[in-house]
Amino acid sequence: MKKFLATLLALTMVLSFAACGGSKTATAAPAAPAAPAAPAAPAAPAAPAAPAAPTFEKQTWKFACSATETSTWVQAAKKFGEIVADKTGGAVTVEYYPADQLTGGNQKEGIQALMDGTTELSMHSNLIYSGFDQRFNVVSLPFLFATTAEADEKLDGEGGKALAKVLEEKGLHFLGTAENGFRHVTNSKREIKTPADMKGLKLRVAGSALLNRSYELWGANWTNANWSEVFTGLQTGTYDGQENPIPTADAASIQEVQKYVTYWTGAYDCLFFCMNNDLYKSLSPELQAIVDEAGLAACQYQREINRADDEKMLKQWEEKGVKVHRLTEAEAAEFKKLSDPVYEEFRAELTPELVDAFTK
Repeated sequence: MKKFLATLLALTMVLSFAACGGSKTATAAPAAPAAPAAPAAPAAPAAPAAPAAPTFEKQTWKFACSATETSTWVQAAKKFGEIVADKTGGAVTVEYYPADQLTGGNQKEGIQALMDGTTELSMHSNLIYSGFDQRFNVVSLPFLFATTAEADEKLDGEGGKALAKVLEEKGLHFLGTAENGFRHVTNSKREIKTPADMKGLKLRVAGSALLNRSYELWGANWTNANWSEVFTGLQTGTYDGQENPIPTADAASIQEVQKYVTYWTGAYDCLFFCMNNDLYKSLSPELQAIVDEAGLAACQYQREINRADDEKMLKQWEEKGVKVHRLTEAEAAEFKKLSDPVYEEFRAELTPELVDAFTK
């Protein structure tokens, strides 16, 4: 009995030892508490939607001018049309009617059509505009400019701004000043170096009282006619000659019926690029801005190509047998002296303010 109790006691001690972890296995450390989650970043605000591009009503505008289809005038109008079409997504298109086709070749009626709104756009000379208001003649005072740079300075300055206001009085919106240029004399009779050489020549002169008077003082037998009639008149001998910038004359093939050209600075004329003002006012501000931008760009482009063509065309004329005489300073002084009275004779109707703006 005692032996049995001893054995039971020993077994109990062994089991107690095992239960107390007599094993070499390490006990795992308690897990560290989890770090609190960072708060979520606020969502970025949505970008504002881009404003919708303006849409434009489909329109077709007619452009008229005195010069022919190959002239720098029409090239300027096409540049204007390209810019406007591009910026309006093709909504606005421009049609071109050179040689005043819409008014039967009549230049003055071409301007009247613009004033009436029959035509939306036009480019015409200040000399033709003088038929509506003599103040436009100020640009063509004899020997007013010695260079195109001088002309640009005055027409882009206070003088040009004053003329733009006169155009507005006539119901027109002024888009920019392009260039016809110095009006060189061509004829089929003889070389012109002095006033005596010009005396008695039958010259077609643009319709301007001031220009008529200048040629009268220089000795020419002047007459007025629409530009569309001039080539035939020269070809048949109705006129001995005409006066115009070289690119304008070249575009009308004047060199084919003339033998001589006198290259000088006796008279200059600009081109007013205008839109009917009622139409302009009816346009949205966005379209008005496009029209104004395109108008200035087209006029600048026209001046550049007009001047680049001058010398190139003269060389071509000479190669075809036309004799070119460039008036010397001394020769020009003779003509200038004869036409100086024009300044005083026309000062009142041009207005002293305008004359001063272009001469001082």
